Amino acid sequence: MKVAIVNDMPMAVEALRRALAFEPAHQVVWVASNGAEAVRKCAEDTPDLILMDLIMPVMDGVEATRQIMAETPCAIVIVTVDRKQNVHRVFEAMGHGALDVVDTPALGAGDAREAAAPLLRKILNIGWLIGQQRPGASKALAAPLREASQRSGLVAIGSSAGGPAALEVLLKGLPRGFPASIVLVQHVDQVFAAGMAEWLASACGLPVRLAREGEPPQPGQVLLAGTNHHIRLLQGGQLAYTAEPVNEIYRPSIDVFFESVARYWNGDAVGVLLTGMGRDGAQGLKLMRQQGFLTIAQDQSSSAVYGMPKAAAAIDAAVEIRPLERIAGRLMEIFAK
Repeated sequence: MKVAIVNDMPMAVEALRRALAFEPAHQVVWVASNGAEAVRKCAEDTPDLILMDLIMPVMDGVEATRQIMAETPCAIVIVTVDRKQNVHRVFEAMGHGALDVVDTPALGAGDAREAAAPLLRKILNIGWLIGQQRPGASKALAAPLREASQRSGLVAIGSSAGGPAALEVLLKGLPRGFPASIVLVQHVDQVFAAGMAEWLASACGLPVRLAREGEPPQPGQVLLAGTNHHIRLLQGGQLAYTAEPVNEIYRPSIDVFFESVARYWNGDAVGVLLTGMGRDGAQGLKLMRQQGFLTIAQDQSSSAVYGMPKAAAAIDAAVEIRPLERIAGRLMEIFAK
């Protein structure tokens, strides 16, 4: 994979080079010391992946991500040394299309290969994403049967690259006391999930928190999948985290959650698939449609990355394809009768 590094700290650049060196297939094609230089170099030589710092002179990583995804899009992973201080910038960058976030490898002490492992694992997953492949997922999901007895409404939402900003827009369009339950599955590492829930709650005014093991969705509550395990709806209506399927590269997987809703939710439900790279959520959305649920995919013009919604449209999984700003109003039409 052709990898570019955008970072103004020589020690961080060296740490990333050393981490990448553990996988001979990765080639560093260029290094930029600020966002403006990265935008220019990306236009001249677009890599497969950019490892993007957040805090830099001239142009920071958030603005660089925005410009690159608008002009010469490619996969971007945010690399930060202090995620707690930068949590809001992280979600801004993801709102512009960054795929994931990882800590800068600490290669100065201990096992260097172990320190590099989280970064290399994310790069491996992104390699599958940009290759439009799903390892171990050749077997089609079985047609589900609804077995639970839930009479309230549920909105199941999946998002990835560009998702935080899209979720903010969607949730801002819903009032406090929205009568249906809302469960969000966003591709974000578990170390950032709690911060994302707090960020969404402060941005949209709705009660947003991490979903807890064993609790049922509750009307008026927005629950966010909070671990690197998948989240499922169980037969009794409770939410549960599970490592299975272990070979699913998307963690948490939108397909896994949508499939469980199609199988076990017996009330009104709407599946919503927002911006993101790859195909996660498309098959699960189709299963929801086959079970008679309304399914909505974000349209191309309002998507930061038109991958997952495009995949859903291609297999006729979405009953409706809507601009982002019109999805909340549609949900109000359905649940606030």
